[in-house]
Amino acid sequence: MIPDDIRADFPLLSKVCYLDSAATSLSPEPVLEAMLVYEHDFRANSGRGVHRLAQQASQKYRDAHEKVRNFIHADEGEIVFTRNSTEAINMVASGLPWQKGDQVITTLLEHHSNLLPWMRLRDRQGIDLGLITPGSDGTVDPSALEAIISMKTRLVALTQASNVLGNVVPIREFARICQDYGALLLVDGSQSVPHIPVDVGQLGCDFLCFSGHKMLGPTGTGVLFMKKPGLEPLLVGGGSVERVTATGYTLTDGYERYEAGTPNIAGSIGLARAVEYLNALGMDNIRHHEQQITGHIIDGLNGIENVQVFGPGSEGDRIGVISFAINGLNPHDVAIMLDGEANIMVRSGHHCCMPLMEHLNLPEGTVRASLHCYNTIEDADLLVDTVRKLASAI
Repeated sequence: MIPDDIRADFPLLSKVCYLDSAATSLSPEPVLEAMLVYEHDFRANSGRGVHRLAQQASQKYRDAHEKVRNFIHADEGEIVFTRNSTEAINMVASGLPWQKGDQVITTLLEHHSNLLPWMRLRDRQGIDLGLITPGSDGTVDPSALEAIISMKTRLVALTQASNVLGNVVPIREFARICQDYGALLLVDGSQSVPHIPVDVGQLGCDFLCFSGHKMLGPTGTGVLFMKKPGLEPLLVGGGSVERVTATGYTLTDGYERYEAGTPNIAGSIGLARAVEYLNALGMDNIRHHEQQITGHIIDGLNGIENVQVFGPGSEGDRIGVISFAINGLNPHDVAIMLDGEANIMVRSGHHCCMPLMEHLNLPEGTVRASLHCYNTIEDADLLVDTVRKLASAI
């Protein structure tokens, strides 16, 4: 159960009804305080000094990696800090040795960040790109992968939860198919890691990517988990080398190999504190809490004339992402009206999923309400009541 008093940790909630966490979640005061302590008490570069401030910064930075590792139950492999999921996915796309004729398989459910890197590989290096078409509710059937996967398939890239329709993809079933064909599996956990318990060992993936700013952490923070650290680094430079001479260099081992340059130390400390905050609430509790509110919103919206709700129903395997439309109104207009009428913050448009919108015949996109641990049934009621008011005016 999520305590009601956590809302005090998010001061913005006293001013608005925030339903845009799939884009960027709010950060609680303890996360901001952890970053400020770094700035006030031991601001220094990590891994680059022996004075006590540098030593403290370096230890906190190492600790942050371990806290994230434990959060996703990564008993093996490497945790690399990135700016976001987009950078993490691009690190995989650029870091594997591709050959013309290699195949990548992904789906039309994907965020552009898990689609464009593979399109670019197709266009620049001649890989074959296979696309799985989801059902109208976002369902992705593992049999669709079995129909097109082959021994030429190098990698399968899937989201674990849709940022548009909210459905959860059965990753473990896809992982078994990938293993049968010797294909690598990349999972975009941007919408799953912040909301449901995730164990990379149970998922069976080779890569997991997620962003800190969607899980109560700071912007500009992200994670790439690699089961086997074998990628060619995207960048080389300070901090990533063991030895440099006038004729060459030797890269270091560990996450430092992939984190050239000065990292976002304050952000990483904030991300680690966000992980502690989520752990204290309990990921099972967060999922149950969000499922209750999600069901309340879906059931309420389904009872309003002129309103369409997309994705799985309230009983489906889903996260707290609800896409809907009011017939006759542009999604952007609805978002503006929700803001003006009741201080409700939602996202509108294509949600960086244009191919999915085209597939669903939604050229203007949808209105999207998305939840996190700090939302309440009262937020749900306010949204439903305001949508009812807007729809009745048509």
